[in-house]
Amino acid sequence: ETGPSREQMDYTKDDSTSASSSTGKISNLRQKYQQLLDRICPYVTIRWIFAIVCVVLYAIRASVIGGWYIVSYAFAIYLLSLLLAFLTPKIDPAFDEDEDEDGDGPQLPTTVNQEFRPFIRRLPEFKFWHRVMIAVTIAYLATCFNIFDIPVFWPVLVVYFVILFFLTMKKQISHMIKYKYLPFSYGKRRYRGKEDTGKVITN
Repeated sequence: ETGPSREQMDYTKDDSTSASSSTGKISNLRQKYQQLLDRICPYVTIRWIFAIVCVVLYAIRASVIGGWYIVSYAFAIYLLSLLLAFLTPKIDPAFDEDEDEDGDGPQLPTTVNQEFRPFIRRLPEFKFWHRVMIAVTIAYLATCFNIFDIPVFWPVLVVYFVILFFLTMKKQISHMIKYKYLPFSYGKRRYRGKEDTGKVITN
């Protein structure tokens, strides 16, 4: 048996070099994308205005071109699921209530002087926005391919989505009323420490 020829070795070396180069480019793109996300993270209002504009533009495109009702329906259902996760606390109060009855879990505050527990979302705001942008991009690209234009009686989808939206939001609002929480920080009491007067106290 003879070993690999010089040409085979050069070919293998070229393959490994090209593979490592492609991996490096992908890693570089991911790093730049993450840096972009980090830069735009503080601009909440601008981000959501841009997202709403993109969703409206998609709705206009879908209504103008006609068709692709399955894509629009899947997009709407996905947005509804994101909204529900955004409005839902990370830890279900019902689960906390069961633990409190057993005496094993942390107790909920019952007076003003007890510890303040902020609302922690199941889906954070930035991840909510990011997934909305990914979803609207995918939905827009899907309307460019006829394979996704599946014929369907669209009024049924609209009625089904309206009923699903109504029932889902009714259940969520009932859950909020039952466990007395709000998914927004507006109007809630905020605790601040004492302001620094700049005075230095020496013994």
